[in-house]
Amino acid sequence: MSSNRTDQTMKPATAAKKLGVYLPATPAEFQEGVVTRSELNALQADPPQWLQTLRAEGPHPRPVVAAKLGISIAGLARGGVTDPLTTAQIEALKTDLPDWLQQERATQADVRKEAVRVKEKQEQEQQEKQEREQQDKRDKPTRTSRTSRTSRPSAPRRRS
Repeated sequence: MSSNRTDQTMKPATAAKKLGVYLPATPAEFQEGVVTRSELNALQADPPQWLQTLRAEGPHPRPVVAAKLGISIAGLARGGVTDPLTTAQIEALKTDLPDWLQQERATQADVRKEAVRVKEKQEQEQQEKQEREQQDKRDKPTRTSRTSRTSRPSAPRRRS
């Protein structure tokens, strides 16, 4: 039984986001058409020269810029970076290390530490809960069987 399934399509903006590239920097034929899932997979598996160049030199979209700088996207905005940056511009920022970038990196480090702390606390609470449940099972008295009780003959039940 074969199915006539059509390949999933996406807008160029979605495909650019999945590829980690800035859409206005892509070729016109990429921006104007739709991209199928299989085409996206092919671009990821064997990127053409334009995609390799964009990934290497930029301009890069904000999520990529933020990741390369080790800060959040909101940190970029607080630092006044609203436009896409090239790899050279990102490297220049890393070299110059302006005050806002140092502050945002420190903030990001604090956020990561807090996330680790919260995760460890949740794991500890989960482990303690499991231990309590196991202890409750061990401490719960077992039922005595009916045969060991003194039994009286039961009266016949009346039907209504």
